[in-house]
Order: sequence, then structure tokens, then C-alpha cells
Amino acid sequence: MKVAFHTLGCKVNQYETEAMQKLFFAAGYEISNEIETADIVVVNTCTVTALSSQKSRQMIRKFSRANKNAVLAVVGCYAQKEPEKISEIDGVDIIIGTSDRMKIVELVEKVLKNRKEKIFFVNDVENISEFEELPHTPQRTRAFLKIEDGCNNFCSYCIIPFVRGRVRSRSLESIRAECRELKKNNFKEIVLTGIHIGAYGRDFKNKISLVDAVKIVLETAEPARLRLGSLESAEMTDELIDLMKNDSRICNHVHLPLQSGSDEILKAMHRPYMTKNFSDLTSRLVKEIPEISIGTDLIVGFPGETEKHFEETLNFLNSQPFSKIHVFPYSLREGTLAAEMKNQIDSQTKKIRAAKVLEIANTKEKIFAEKIIGQTVEIIAETEENGLIDGLTKNYIRGYVPADEKIKLGEFIRVKAEKIFKNGIRGEFLS
Repeated sequence: MKVAFHTLGCKVNQYETEAMQKLFFAAGYEISNEIETADIVVVNTCTVTALSSQKSRQMIRKFSRANKNAVLAVVGCYAQKEPEKISEIDGVDIIIGTSDRMKIVELVEKVLKNRKEKIFFVNDVENISEFEELPHTPQRTRAFLKIEDGCNNFCSYCIIPFVRGRVRSRSLESIRAECRELKKNNFKEIVLTGIHIGAYGRDFKNKISLVDAVKIVLETAEPARLRLGSLESAEMTDELIDLMKNDSRICNHVHLPLQSGSDEILKAMHRPYMTKNFSDLTSRLVKEIPEISIGTDLIVGFPGETEKHFEETLNFLNSQPFSKIHVFPYSLREGTLAAEMKNQIDSQTKKIRAAKVLEIANTKEKIFAEKIIGQTVEIIAETEENGLIDGLTKNYIRGYVPADEKIKLGEFIRVKAEKIFKNGIRGEFLS
């Protein structure tokens, strides 16, 4: 029988989809890209913003209509948050939250035996204290490696701790075991991922941190590149920075969510830093790690954000050495503290502010990419589309070259950067 997947959201969701694919494959199912002809359809959902929830609902309805005969399973963050709403959608057979994905094949086969049965399998994340071990084989040229789940921060705008639960770290031995498999398959780049990877080890009694996990990956998988997922600025410890400086395999690229350039708004968001702490760190990183790329996330239109607060944010963004800025209009999430705050900002104001930040983002991205024009850089060939092959440099600039039969996806290629192109550079493949 054939099973097809559709994944919304972050790298963690992509990892978990790959793990569920492996579970089905091990049980004798064929993994298919054709939703319309599949016997089972799995939608892995996202709910980080109201728009994410809306897109999840749209996809569930779309696939229910496209293939009325398939068993339709809905899993993930939106399934955890609003299972009752999902159960009202015609055609949904199984709902699983952000735990117990190991049981998905068993639950699907239960429905296959009795098509009238509907399964509602959503547990309270507050009762989950152990990292869920999932068998995993990467399906991409870069291998995602999930080392942690959950978050304890409870930022006032964020729904994720309520749908993912508290921090649960993966054991070092389990990380080591997956790294052995990654080494066998010769992945050139490994990307560490999790909901809050900087909190890795905090739930363990012994003093283990993200640095310990990074060292295990470097020692065991021996990748040519190791890329870190999103980190809070307060978690960029001296030990981690020293490791990045001294081991060239760790990519000179970090993603540090800022969220606001106003100290007053950061305090209302319950963020664990002020702008001076953030600025001191970025200055240090630029000074100590050559050609480092620093990406960030920013929320505009947070409740109570005045024009003065927003102007402070624009000024701070302009002062920072960002290479990428992802901007999000504030999205009200029921159940969070910010949803109850007064002075909610209207959608038009949020749209205008997001556009202003996007201008800065585009300028900074272009300036950063221009630094490598005329240089020869290495990328890992990742995808081929419309006659172009693309991949990332070590410091997260996307490079494009014309397709060539000598290029193998997943392998390093040398590129002479010639001009700014799309969201990166276009260049000549040097064979």
C-alpha cells in the first residue's frame, strides 16, 4: 500500500515526517508523492501562527477532497492544539498530537481494518517527560538531526510550549547511534534541530549541555559541516563560541531570534535579554568568527508597540550585522499572555511595519551576499529545478549554477560567484 505525506512548518516537522516515513517503509508500505492515488495520507501540521493553523486546515480539507478513499491521518502541532476542530473536518480518520508518533502505523492499520473507526490520540503534553525516540533516515542532501523537543521559556506571544511541552533532551548515546548511521551514509552536512536546542541537557541531572551534543556529533558522524539550528542569544556561551572558532567543521552561521529592538517590548515579550546584551554578542561573533552569517527573527505589531518602539527596532536592526531577517506580523494565539494584553495593533499597521523591516532585510541580505562576488566558494548541491542547481555556502548564502551532468546532488562543488541572484548569488561551476 502507498502512503503520502505533506509537511507544514519547521525543520523539526521535516525530521519527524522522515521518521514516520521510515516507520511505514519498515512495515512494508511504499512512500509516494502522489496524494491522489495514495492509500494513506499523513498531514504533519503547524500552528506557530494563526496563518500556520489556517494553512494546516486548508491542506487537511484539500487532501480529504482529493482522495476520499484514503485513510487521512493528521499529526503534529495544530493537531495538538485544536483536535476538536480537526475532528469536524470530513474525511479525517486519525488525529495524533506531538507525541506517540511511533504508533502511527499501528493506528492506521486499525482504521484500515474498520473504516468506520475514528481514532483520537492526543495526550496532554504536560504529562510528557521523555524524549520520543523515532527511527530516522534523512530524505534530503542535508541531514537533520533532532536532539531535543519542547520549550520552557513561555514567551508571552508563543503557543509552542503549550503544544510541544517542556524541554526533553535526547540522550548522548542515542545521538551517537544516529550519528553512526549518518556516517555510513556519508552526509556532508548535518543540521542540529529541536524546538529549543540551546536548552539541551537542562532536564538531565548531570551537567550536560549543547556543547556536549555538538562534540558527540563531530566525533561520531565526522561531517564535513555541522550547522546549528536556532539559538537564543543568551545560550551562546563562551564554550560554544570557542568550539565554533576552533573547529572549522562548524558552520560560521548562527540564527539568533531578536523579536524586537525595543527593550520595553522585549520585557513585555518575556524575552531573556535586552538589546545591549544582544548587540554585545553580535559584535563579538563578527570579531571572533570570520565571515559569520547572523540571521534573526523579528515580530512587528506586538501589543502595545508604539511608533516610538518600532522606530527603536528599525534603528537597532540597521545597527546590527544581520545577513538574514525573517519578519512576522504579531499573531494572536489564544492561551498566551499576549492574547490578553490591551492595545492590540491593527492588521494594516502590522502590514506596513513588516514591509519596512523587509526593506532592511533585503538590503542586508544583498550586502552580505555581495561580499563573495568574484570569489570561489563551496556549496553542497542540494536541489535541481528549472535548469539550475542550488545549495548553501558554509555561511548560509544560497548559490545557483546551471545544471551540469558532472554535478551530483549531495556533493561539494566549487562555484565562482558572479552576480546577485534571487535570494543569493549565481555563479560558474568549476569542475
